[in-house]
Parts: sequence; structure tokens; C-alpha cells
Amino acid sequence: MPTSLDSHNRLTDLEEFGTDPGSLQAHTYIPKKFPKNFVKNGPLVVVLHGSTQSAESYDHGSGWSELADECGIALLYPEQRITNSPISSFNWFKSSDSRRDEGEPLSIRHMIKQVVDDYGIDPDRIFITGLSSGGAMASVMLATYPEVFAGGAIIAGLPYRSADNLMEAMARMQGYGGPSDSKLDSLVREASTFRGPWPTISVWHGGSDSTVDNANADSIVRQWQRVHKVDGPPTRVEEVSGSPRQVWCNDDGREVIEEYIIDGMGHGTPIMAGGDEGLGEEDKYMLEVGISSTRHIANFWGLTK
Repeated sequence: MPTSLDSHNRLTDLEEFGTDPGSLQAHTYIPKKFPKNFVKNGPLVVVLHGSTQSAESYDHGSGWSELADECGIALLYPEQRITNSPISSFNWFKSSDSRRDEGEPLSIRHMIKQVVDDYGIDPDRIFITGLSSGGAMASVMLATYPEVFAGGAIIAGLPYRSADNLMEAMARMQGYGGPSDSKLDSLVREASTFRGPWPTISVWHGGSDSTVDNANADSIVRQWQRVHKVDGPPTRVEEVSGSPRQVWCNDDGREVIEEYIIDGMGHGTPIMAGGDEGLGEEDKYMLEVGISSTRHIANFWGLTK
């Protein structure tokens, strides 16, 4: 359990996790009811904070550790160091931090392996989510280590390798330029030698996001459509907690991609703090909009059943 007396800090430092070429920190949250046995080991969710945030602040705002207590989920929180980025942003656009077995992605991969070994994680139930730069780094991890993840959720993020330097990153964040659809597809396929089955993808974005234009959400969907062989319009569109949800199903009827564009929401993670199913707490970039992305993402992954 955490040694800090701060009631907001529910995380424990992960002191050792193999080599750390990206020079990142790591924290975990393992609930008391986490299942660890030879019959059915528990799942792991990797959570990546956004710029100007910490692992602790993102956990407090998003409510992931609250849900972990409820559903028996292990959590891993990689954390950026200010020495790597003055605004604590994951370096998703740098060549050295966006390739398999290099930089920040390799550090995160080693963290995952350590937690899997330490807590007997079910290797078929490892997931990743992130906000903003953390969302863009989730894109990196899903593309470079697709064999590791059963699913991923990208919140206010960007497609994998949509930018290769800071200037391009700033342009993509504003919705300008970017790879063609065929290039988006090939970037994922060329990021590893993996050939499936691919992780499912959940995409969340604010309809009024002025920091990362929501055109990036559609680009993320298109990046994964051909990989999942679900080109074209969504299989269905439905309303969930007042927000539209688009769903793409494969030939077996399995939901493989979902997209939420939250009308009127700016840049941040959608939360619903109140009510019986509320999670988290409103804060900067943790936006109270009446729908908990944390709960719905976990439901999409089959973790709340």
C-alpha cells in the first residue's frame, strides 16, 4: 500500500522494472480484491497521464483506482519526468520514443513485464489508455507492441506516427496535414512483425477541443479500420449517457472499434463524478460532462461484468 499520508495518493512506486531507456518513473495500484490464482488471474490496465499532469493527479481525477477496487483490476501508471519534458508530456512524436524496443515505449514495456511477473497478471487481459500526450503514447504502444494488449483507449490523442518532430506535432494537434489513410494503415503494420489478432480500439474526444483537434479522433479510427478489416461507416450508432457512440463490428459481430465525440467538451478526460456509478473528481483536464469514460472503457474491455 502507499506509504504517503496524502489521501489522494493511492499509488505505490514500482522501484525496479528492467532497463529504462526512456528514463520514466512507474507506479502501481493493486486492489485488495485483486485475483491472483491459477484459475483466473486478474487484468492489468496501463494508464498514461496527460501533459502537466502526474500519475497521482490523473488517477484521482479519472477514478481508475476506484474502479479497480470495485472490479479487481491491477493498474500501472508510467510517469514522465520533468527532465524529459518541461510540461511532463510523453514524447510520442520523437523518433527515439516512438519505435519498438526503443526509448519510452521500451521502458513502458519493461514496466508491464515486471507487473505481470509480480502479480500473476492474465496475459490475455492487458489494456492501455491515456489522455492527450498519454493518448498519443497509447497509440505508440498499441502499434509497436500489439501482441501485448487486448485493447486500448485513446482520449484526446493522435494517431501513431502522425508526426515525427515537434513542428509536425503542433500542426497535427491543430488538425493540419497528416498521413494519408493508406499510410496510417501501413504505419501500424510496419511497427512490428505482428499480424493479429489486433487490440480493440476505443476513441474519445471533445467536440470543442481546441488543444488537439477532434479530426485526430477520426484519423485514429481510420488508422485501425483496415487493420481490423472494418472499412466504411460504423456498424451502428447509438446514444450512451447522452453522447453518440459509433461502433464498428467485424465479420464475427465483435465490437472492435468504438468512437465517442462528446458535444461541447473541450480538451480532457470525460468524467461523471456523481451518482451510484460516478468515478473521479473534476479538475483541470478532468471534465465533468455526465459520462464516465473510465467506466465505459472498462465496460468495452469486459472488465466491469
